[in-house]
Amino acid sequence: MSYEDIKNAEKAWADKVIKDLTTSSDKYVVYKESRPITDLKDMLVSSVKLYGDNVAFMQKFAKDEPYRSITYKETLDTVNALGTALISKGLKGKRIAIIGENCYQWATSYLAVICGTGIVVPLDKELSTNELKQLVKEAEVSAVMFTEKYAERFMEIKESAETSLELLIKLNGSKEFDNVLSYSGLISEGRMLLDGGDRSFVDAKIVNDEMSELLFTSGTTGIAKGVMLSHKNICFDLMIAPTILKVHTWDIFFSVLPVHHTYEGTCGFLMPLYKGASIAYCEGLKYIVKNLSEVRPTMFLGVPALFETLYKTIMKNVRKQGKENLVRKVMAVNKVTQKIGIDINKKLLKDILKVFGGRMRVLISGGAAIDPAILQFFNDLGFIAVQGYGLSECAPMGALNPDQHKYMRNASVGHILPGMDVKIEDKDEDGIGEICLKGDNVMLGYYKNPKETAKVIKDGWFYTGDQGYIDEEKFIYITGRKKNVIIASNGKNVFPEELEYYLSKSKYISESMVWGAEDGKSGDITIVAAIIPDLEEVEEAIGKDADDEQIKALLWKEVDKINEDLPMFKKIKKVSLRHEEFEKNTSKKIKRFAESNKKM
Repeated sequence: MSYEDIKNAEKAWADKVIKDLTTSSDKYVVYKESRPITDLKDMLVSSVKLYGDNVAFMQKFAKDEPYRSITYKETLDTVNALGTALISKGLKGKRIAIIGENCYQWATSYLAVICGTGIVVPLDKELSTNELKQLVKEAEVSAVMFTEKYAERFMEIKESAETSLELLIKLNGSKEFDNVLSYSGLISEGRMLLDGGDRSFVDAKIVNDEMSELLFTSGTTGIAKGVMLSHKNICFDLMIAPTILKVHTWDIFFSVLPVHHTYEGTCGFLMPLYKGASIAYCEGLKYIVKNLSEVRPTMFLGVPALFETLYKTIMKNVRKQGKENLVRKVMAVNKVTQKIGIDINKKLLKDILKVFGGRMRVLISGGAAIDPAILQFFNDLGFIAVQGYGLSECAPMGALNPDQHKYMRNASVGHILPGMDVKIEDKDEDGIGEICLKGDNVMLGYYKNPKETAKVIKDGWFYTGDQGYIDEEKFIYITGRKKNVIIASNGKNVFPEELEYYLSKSKYISESMVWGAEDGKSGDITIVAAIIPDLEEVEEAIGKDADDEQIKALLWKEVDKINEDLPMFKKIKKVSLRHEEFEKNTSKKIKRFAESNKKM
């Protein structure tokens, strides 16, 4: 098959995706404005044609400097120069890793690699030097592009001679290192090559169903798997998701979550570029409020823990001001009026809303299930607050709640995205089973691991490992992870996530982990909860001098309240008081099977 035939077939595929979206009778497919794209270079080039002078990125390039704006045209010029220089260094077709803080240099490096140079390998900046070395070795990485703080670590990895590393490229900072190339230097070289007629990158051939990205999951078991994604996987997500949730060209996405994760990578980086919107980089978690006021964004992607913290902060301030009753009354009225398109909160709750910058429109939670009450709180404040569902293996999208209040289902992780299919395998008597997804966004497989690939991909269906059910309109509800399920002594399934959710509702509980332990005498399974108390709330309730026995007694009262409404096989029988953090992976998820987390 000639390259021309391949590109024609890819175009036919993209056109069909768009045709199916525009002719869809699904009432949740509201915004039928997606355009066909075959690969990410096609996406970037077509976005520049449509939105060339729009702001693509906003960033502070030095401390205490104002945000600087970079247009779509400028971005493409940078990507073309950088890609051309990378190819001139012998990196065509090679694996190139990128690591560092969210920034314009990271974004343009990603695009320069994936749009014609080679295979991009985003690395987790929270990993240790030994873990990074192992991944660089496993992925057969030839070059690493990093922000300045990682320079010495990669010099050490390169010097160890245990990897295939050839080149090190520093993305920012003024410090110079021997045998380390600079991002700015490569761009200058690339521009000279382009001026001299070098079109090796600009005309690079891309086949959209070949591996273009290799990313490693941070599982709670500690064993990272390499997920192989193609342009087709990612572009499918970009085309289908904005039919359920509208993205405007004037939207500004506030980038906080690590961009090496597919959630932020696809939804908070590539999606705005596809839709002609802007991305503003946060300087770091401690600068969130400051940067929100400077940027005044409209879209905010976060994880449940982030939104829960914002909720607690807002309510704390409201109580201090003695306005809780007023706020709740206004929110109750707004809950009714917003369904007919009237938002009364923007004026009445202006002081509360200004923490988000004053223009915030949409809050999207992902990465884990969120308490529906938190979503409802933000919706009642006047935002569009929704949650979505996905996995790295789906690039990462699977489901999303619609952005219209009349269609939202806060207890659900979302409606299956158009063009995808969902089924529940091995249902129990309650209709709960393993969630399986099908679509053009399902990964190519696990890198060098056909055995694990065969376990999760069967006849085109991806077996997610998540347990749950779907309703009559294909909204997905998650009850827990398959591997986490506790089999009670009566053979019934107990989902620890459900019990942890109930525990999280107590103001005295900061975090918890539930598991099943075998009773040494009877052999029965006992439900155990390790609990980290919220010491501030505990002190307010029983005083600063309370000892562990008194704290545990207070926690048992909370557990007893929960147990009252649970069947016998689900009741929490043991409580372990914990003062140190749980051992977690780099995604900040508790490692359920780490013995250190189960100390009694």
